[in-house]
Amino acid sequence: MPKKILFCATVDYHFKAFHLPYLKWFKEQGWQVEVAAKGSMELPYVDHKYHIEIDRSPFRLANWKGYKQLKSLIEKQQYAIVHCHTPMGGMLTRMAARRGRKKGTKVLYTAHGFHFCKGGSWKSWLIYYPIEKYLARLSDSLIVINNEDYQLAVKHGFKAGEINKVNGVGVDPATFIPIDQAKKAIQKKSFGFQPDDFLLFHAGEFNKNKNQQFLIHALAYLKEELPNVKLLLAGEGDQFHFCKELATKLGVEHLIQFLGFRKDVHNLLPICDIALGSSYREGLPVSIMEAMACGIPIVATNNRGYRELIKCNENGIVLPQMDSRLLAQQIKLLSETPAQRQSLGENARDTILQYYSQSLVLEQLRSIYKRYMNEGEEKIWVAH
Repeated sequence: MPKKILFCATVDYHFKAFHLPYLKWFKEQGWQVEVAAKGSMELPYVDHKYHIEIDRSPFRLANWKGYKQLKSLIEKQQYAIVHCHTPMGGMLTRMAARRGRKKGTKVLYTAHGFHFCKGGSWKSWLIYYPIEKYLARLSDSLIVINNEDYQLAVKHGFKAGEINKVNGVGVDPATFIPIDQAKKAIQKKSFGFQPDDFLLFHAGEFNKNKNQQFLIHALAYLKEELPNVKLLLAGEGDQFHFCKELATKLGVEHLIQFLGFRKDVHNLLPICDIALGSSYREGLPVSIMEAMACGIPIVATNNRGYRELIKCNENGIVLPQMDSRLLAQQIKLLSETPAQRQSLGENARDTILQYYSQSLVLEQLRSIYKRYMNEGEEKIWVAH
């Protein structure tokens, strides 16, 4: 009878976007792979998928139902390993797995960026810090994805069985590939742009944290000085219409394409000239790693996730403060220095190849998983 692993997260798209190589690897090892999350998406490499009522907000009553569903599932199925992701998915799963752990289930939790961090709001520290610190003791292994979170967990005495760091979820450099300038001009035309259009790219959910309005304000400073600039915004979310209204108010709606949800980001990114990061908080942003893999220079705000990836003036630019005028000035400067853009982009791709490729991250996770998979060896529980 195959051993079973359960992957949990708040929404099922999380696995579609970030974890299919790891589900596939467990199937190749002969394990039964199951997923519990909110949503009805079909996922490959999954034997059974369970719809769980989970809400992103810790204050919604639906989470009580989700907790009971997870508790019943874990106790009934007797998984060898439970690996949970996302703040609410990780919280509910670790609480629900307490009895299962006493019977041998190992729980792994991956924190894709703590909600509390240096420079974070007092509300995030007040709400999320005590929750994560308490739940660490219900984790056989706490996995973090950046150095700041690792140092914080160690310094503050998070009492997980062990604390590990891996380099995010990884990027496939064979999918995200740079193209030369001649091909870029041709590809721009195929997407409806002019060869000399200066394309800025940002991908992410439209929400307050991703802060797309910061980019729109910067564009307002650029519209006269860089009239061929275009901002491509990929994603959906509750701030989508607000940002469209802001673009109209600032007179830059003709310079922005609101792309919605896209499945062809790997084709869009290589035609762009700069990728932008505007978030207040990031763990280790996949969208930025994808741009780096395409050899695109990055200009980003100053937070732990961007700092982890970007060495300023080596493979990108980290703004010293969140100032939209300063962002506009940096974009204008890079538009005038193609040699610098090329150097930053080449170094960005080298960074991905050396530290953040999907194959490297898979090997990091395999070394953790194997400690729990093999009978007779010490087991680890990882939650995400």
